[in-house]
Formats: sequence, C-alpha cells, structure tokens
Amino acid sequence: MSLDWMPKDDNLKDHDLWGEEHFSKDAPGVIYEKRHILDPAGKPVEGLHSAWIILNNPQQYNSYTTEMVKGVIAGMNRASMDRRVVAVVFTAMGDKAFCTGGNTKEYAEYYSKRPQEYGMYMDLFNGMVDGILNCKKPVICRVNGMRVAGGQEIGMACDITVSSDLAVFGQAGPRHGSAPDGGSSDFLPWYLGIEDAMWSCVSCEMWSAYKMKLKGLVSKVVPVIREGDHWLRNPQVIVDKYVEDGDVVYGEFKTGEELKRAREAVKVAKTDFALLDKSVHDILWTFTNLFPGCLIKSVDGIRLKKKFFWDQAKIINRHWLAANMNGEAFFGFNAFNNKKLTGQDTIDFIKYRRMLADGARQNEVLEDIILPQPKK
Repeated sequence: MSLDWMPKDDNLKDHDLWGEEHFSKDAPGVIYEKRHILDPAGKPVEGLHSAWIILNNPQQYNSYTTEMVKGVIAGMNRASMDRRVVAVVFTAMGDKAFCTGGNTKEYAEYYSKRPQEYGMYMDLFNGMVDGILNCKKPVICRVNGMRVAGGQEIGMACDITVSSDLAVFGQAGPRHGSAPDGGSSDFLPWYLGIEDAMWSCVSCEMWSAYKMKLKGLVSKVVPVIREGDHWLRNPQVIVDKYVEDGDVVYGEFKTGEELKRAREAVKVAKTDFALLDKSVHDILWTFTNLFPGCLIKSVDGIRLKKKFFWDQAKIINRHWLAANMNGEAFFGFNAFNNKKLTGQDTIDFIKYRRMLADGARQNEVLEDIILPQPKK
C-alpha cells in the first residue's frame, strides 16, 4: 500500500551525529545499509526498514580496526535516530567469522608499548559497546561465523543472537596477553552462570553454537550447509542429546579421527545462509508488530542488568588494559602477529613463568628470550 496519503512534516530535525565518513564498502571498513522489513510472504513493507551494520574485514576474520570501531559507533547512532528503522542487524561479511575482536596486527604494530594511545582506543571501544547498549532500536546479532574475544563481547552487548551452526564462541585474552574485560567479564555471568563464565573467560576454549544455545547464550542456531534440498547439521558437533558420566555432551565437539574427518568435510562444504536470514527476518517481523515505545522500554529494561556491571567496570578496565600494553599484551599480540614467521602464536608460558619466579625484569632481554623466533 502506498504511503502517499499520509501527512508528512518536512521540518523534522536530523539527530544523526555523522555523515558518510565512517562507512565504506572497501575492506577493512563498516558497511551501513537500510533494508526493507519483509512480511511473512517475503514482500517488502513500504516505509519501514532494518539497519544492517556489517563488519567488512573478512581477510582478517572481521577483526575491527580503529576506523571500524568508529563505523560501528556511527552506525548504531544513525539507526537509533532513524524514524523508519525498526531494528538493527549487526553482522559481518563472509562465512568464516562474525568477529574475532580487535585487529591484532594493529595492536602489535601500533598500540603495543603505547599505553596512552591504547587508552584512547579503549575509549572508542567503550563507546562502541555503549552505542549498542544505548541504541533505541533492538539489536540482533547475526552470527555468520566465529564470535571470539572482542567479537564475543560486542555480540553479547546485542539483544538477540541467531547463529550459524558452524560458528564457535569463546575468549582469547589470557592466552594472548589480555583479559576479557571489554564486556565478557561483565556479561557472561548473566548468560552462563558464574562457573561456566569463569571457565570460558580463563580457559580460552572454543564452544560450539549448539553448546551456547543449550547454555542460553544464543536464541537460535540454524544449519548453513546445504546439499540440494537438504540441510546438514554441523558434522563436527554432537547434536543429539544424551548423558555420559553425568555430563550432557550435547553440543560438544567430536574427537579424534571423527572430528578430523568432519573438519575436512566442512572445508569443502557449500554454505547457504537462507535459514539464518529467515530467522532474522522472522524476529524483525515480530518487532515490527509491536508498539515501538513499549518495545524499546522492554528492551532497555533487560539491558539495564547488563549495563549495571558494564558501567561499574568499564573505566577501570580501560586503564588496566592500557597499562597492560607495556607488559603481557606486548608479548601476546606480537607472538600472535608473527605466527607466520615463527610457526607459533603464543609465547613459551613455562619459560616465562620460571623467569618471573626468578625475578626477571620485563625488558628487551626478556623480550628476546620469551618471544618466538623466526623459523630457520
């Protein structure tokens, strides 16, 4: 139905803070798109849209650069201030990753040993999380692949998550020189319970989308491998519920040769996100058929619980994360950044702990000993 009959006010104020300068279709960057709301028959609804904020850095697993962080902030503000936007879809390009956190190359080559610079970067990062939590439209995280480290954190700031069943979720901080203090230490206890949150934060284990669905971190998981008319569940994961030795193993990764064969199958499989997108559009249609004021009040009422702990800790965490750029972050990010040269993505933790126990100073001599060396 045409909207030509509706009265229009041509003097509405523009509350958006930015123009197009923070959006780009070139990688690395952030794409901002408005797409029509679709009715259950798949027909576009005139005059109503969803805002798609898309991380576009697939060559680096959609890790966010400083400029990309600015793009997410600008995108959330634009969507929040757009009267015709019903909800936001936060997603990424490709089929391998939603986001793996901050760009390790940028961390290693620019921010390490520059704590003041990294502190300013963390002000932007905090602004990105705040932008998601303060957006006056519901935010759907469409997980098209790995949601790891800072990617997990910005994903949990969203309101609803629907995921590809090939996605994995987890943290990387203590393994690579940081701590999950960009939201995971605040949000995960709400989602998982305190002990699961503890283990996820400190172990750096990757958990399947099905396991996260079982534990309540995501709302829906759908298959993305398609063979003809058939959808195949992720062959790497146990997707039948049963109990073994008192532990539910539904959602756990298979082991041994079975896992190895499954991984090879996934490498050559064709992915199709039709079911994932249908799930997103179903949620958007639900949101569209609700009173907008009551909808966002309900969303903000739930967000407040996450925001309480986030707001308590974000400032002190900003300062610690900045200071850490002079210490363990330097080792961790540089080891990961140089893994193609050295064949290792972490330091020798045993050697490092022994040297600290002997009172070693964190200086250039220690760096030469601890950091992996190029392969000969």
